[in-house]
Amino acid sequence: MADSEQKANQLFEEAKKKASSSGGFMGGIFGGGQSRIDDAIEGYCKAANMYKMAKKWPFAGKAFVEAANLHLKLGNKHDAANCYIDAGISYKKSDPQEAVNCFMKGIEIMTDMGRFSTAAKHHMTVAELYETDIVDLEKAISHFEQAADY
Repeated sequence: MADSEQKANQLFEEAKKKASSSGGFMGGIFGGGQSRIDDAIEGYCKAANMYKMAKKWPFAGKAFVEAANLHLKLGNKHDAANCYIDAGISYKKSDPQEAVNCFMKGIEIMTDMGRFSTAAKHHMTVAELYETDIVDLEKAISHFEQAADY
């Protein structure tokens, strides 16, 4: 497990460097910015999966959120929503409230895109988190109702 975590840390740091170096004047002129962001996204996703293998759920969630934010920067709404959902799934194991936050970001993007059945599925997941982990039955009922409406 330690090898997965070490590799994940390395991938995360490399992705972070690529993401932060993607801006700038010359990158904008020569179009190198987007390919570096694409590389950073790939690095964050690989790091997230390695963290999952190491059962380091909060780190996996964070890496997926970083990838989602970069997807949004590029205008890739579908990919961003999927990364937020992956982050939510990762956070479910360690931080239910952060899981809800990530699921809600993914749901918001999906409903904007008209993907209501997928959004409904994730509203069910949020409702279950509120029902069992966070224990806020009012919010659980609200999300079950929203899922039914979609």
